[in-house]
Amino acid sequence: MQQYEAKDYSGLLGLPGLSDTLLNNHFKLYQGYVKNTNDSAAKLRAAAKDGTTASYDLAEVRRRFGWEFNGMRLHEYYFGGMSKEPSPPGDGVKRILADDFSGFDQFQADFIGAGKARGIGWVVLVQDPDSGSLFTTWINEHDVGELAGGHPILVLDVFEHAYMTDYGIDKAAYLGAWWKAVDWGTVGKRLGTKHS
Repeated sequence: MQQYEAKDYSGLLGLPGLSDTLLNNHFKLYQGYVKNTNDSAAKLRAAAKDGTTASYDLAEVRRRFGWEFNGMRLHEYYFGGMSKEPSPPGDGVKRILADDFSGFDQFQADFIGAGKARGIGWVVLVQDPDSGSLFTTWINEHDVGELAGGHPILVLDVFEHAYMTDYGIDKAAYLGAWWKAVDWGTVGKRLGTKHS
C-alpha cells in the first residue's frame, strides 16, 4: 500500500491576513491527519491480511478512518485553494457560479454567510458530478455532512484552529482575510473551466 505524504504548503507563509505562527500550527495539524491516515490504513490492511477484521478495536479504527482521511483531504483542498498572489475570479468561474447562485456577489454572500454560522466545521462548495449543480454545504465534522460523490471546489476551514491565533473570536475578520487569499485560478481548474 502506498503511504500518503504530507504536501508542502510552506509557500503560503507570509500570506496577508494569516500569520506564519497560525499557518505553521495549522500545517502541523494537517501533518497529523496524514500520519493518522497512514497508521489507520496500515492497521486495516494488516487486519484484513490476518483475518482479524471483526475485532472491537479494529471497528473503532475503521470508524475513525473517515475522520482522519477527510481531515487530511479537506486540509489539502483548503490550503491548495489559497495563494499569496491569488488570481481574481475570471469570466468562466463567475458565469458558472452565477448560474447556480444568481450572481457572483450572491455566491460570495452565501459562502461567507455559511462560514459565519456558529459552530466548528467546514464550508465547502461542492459540485455534483452527475448534474453539475453547485451547493454550498456545511460539514460539521470531517466525516459528517459530505455529499456522497460530490467534488469539493472551494473549501473553508472554520474550526477555531484556523483563526483564533490571529483573530480570537472575530470569525468575520478571518473570513474576510481568507476570501482575499482565494486562488480563483485553482477554483477554475477544479470546476474544469478553460477560462478561469
